Amino acid sequence: MAHIDLNPELPGIIGPMAYSPATGAPMRQLAEALLQTESTFLSRAERELIASYVSYLNSCIFCSESHGAAADAHMAKAGWARSVWNDSSLKSLSPKMQSLLKIAAKVQKDARSVSTEDVAGARATGVTDREIHDTVLIAAAFCMYNRYVDGLATMQPPREHPAYAEMGRMLASTGYLK
Repeated sequence: MAHIDLNPELPGIIGPMAYSPATGAPMRQLAEALLQTESTFLSRAERELIASYVSYLNSCIFCSESHGAAADAHMAKAGWARSVWNDSSLKSLSPKMQSLLKIAAKVQKDARSVSTEDVAGARATGVTDREIHDTVLIAAAFCMYNRYVDGLATMQPPREHPAYAEMGRMLASTGYLK
């Protein structure tokens, strides 16, 4: 049961955003900018993977599952994000994504631990300044989103619930503003 009076039919972050539209709207706009940006840098699938990975490390079920499902939808590959979470070596990914997820994990744990060596290692795999910037910002924002969801004890379907696959398809196709 949520710590405050949230609509019990609105899971995860949806409930608090509906409770406080004044803060919910800019939070949705930030998610849209971070995750739906079409660029020559990080793909939407990669952006969603970073969000889901950080959320998984934070043990935020709603965010890791919904954004993992969005990454899967972008990749048209069910279970892709989950396979990354369960691969501590990240060997299934390109060296670029390995280095970015390592930076994201450091931001999740203690952002001050991101070192010049981490950044140099990422650059050695072809990572650009923009990709480093976006990775750090996505990771930092998802630490906030995860704490918002879990700090209010919002209602969340359990891990691997079928509702997440539908949420992921919706997020991948329509984004975060609706």
